[in-house]
Amino acid sequence: MKYRKLGKSGIKVSEIGFGAWTLGLDWWGKKIEDDEAKRMLKRAFDLGINYFETGDIYGRGKSEKLIGEVFSGMRNQVVLSTKYGYDIYSNEQIGHKELPQKFTEEFTDFALKKSLERLQTDYLDVYGLHNPKIHTIRDKKIFGFLDKKIQEGIIKSYQIALGPAIGWTQEGLDSMKLTNATAVQTVYNILEQNPGNTLIEEAEKNDVGILVRVPDASGILTGKVNAQTKISEKDHRSVRSGDWVQEALRKVDQLMPIAKRNGLNITELAIKFILSQNAVSSVLPTVVSEEEIEMFCAMSDGKYLSDSDKNEIIGLFNQWPSYELKASAQTA
Repeated sequence: MKYRKLGKSGIKVSEIGFGAWTLGLDWWGKKIEDDEAKRMLKRAFDLGINYFETGDIYGRGKSEKLIGEVFSGMRNQVVLSTKYGYDIYSNEQIGHKELPQKFTEEFTDFALKKSLERLQTDYLDVYGLHNPKIHTIRDKKIFGFLDKKIQEGIIKSYQIALGPAIGWTQEGLDSMKLTNATAVQTVYNILEQNPGNTLIEEAEKNDVGILVRVPDASGILTGKVNAQTKISEKDHRSVRSGDWVQEALRKVDQLMPIAKRNGLNITELAIKFILSQNAVSSVLPTVVSEEEIEMFCAMSDGKYLSDSDKNEIIGLFNQWPSYELKASAQTA
């Protein structure tokens, strides 16, 4: 496993991180029982993963609790990152619908204390705002409060997790101007490079680490989703239409010659393309088994793509039809 600096924080994180949302929610085709979840976390650590990314909304704290139990007594060996912003304490999660958000000082303080309890720690390496909109990112009071928590040693840095859908360009760009924002998290993969390429360029200028989620384009780039795949409405990937899947598979066919001449399969090409970007700090693949963890960890080997291959992939992307990007209504 190779390691990289998480933006201006200087924190060293594994190139492959553990996105632990699947441990708390069965939104990816599988319900992971607690014993298996703990085995997955331990296996990830044994393979060199030190960056564990979660959020309080994932199973209403379940994911955080599992991480806290597994790494109890090992605090200085892991980098813990969690997110807040959805009011899980006053609202019930119904399907995939977004809950009301709160980012007041009072709620932030309350949510932070609850996460610390569940994670069994007295500090966080990274505390994230979960899918904040532009008015939240521009609210100086919120970040003034978080800056105080950094001074108190309760958090070391904070990140902005963009979402829930792909897009939020201005939100990401504004986030990079924040004094202690060490990372911006976004959807990014070889099929969906916008707005990632723009954010990566700015991140390099601002010494902000990019955390990448959905690197496998919802299973297209691992072969778990194809033209015949039936996706349950309960599955988070159900937002991908049949037409999107067909178009994505045609794009994969165009990318295969690049993979083959490098001796890679399409999954390896996808991850190594991302890791070829200097601003990327860690990739957070969605994993539901120990075998998947092993597969992704093997791709962190320091052998990435040449500039010519990387530019060819970006060139292909620029030839494809554009797609809709989400953004806050308040964006000016």
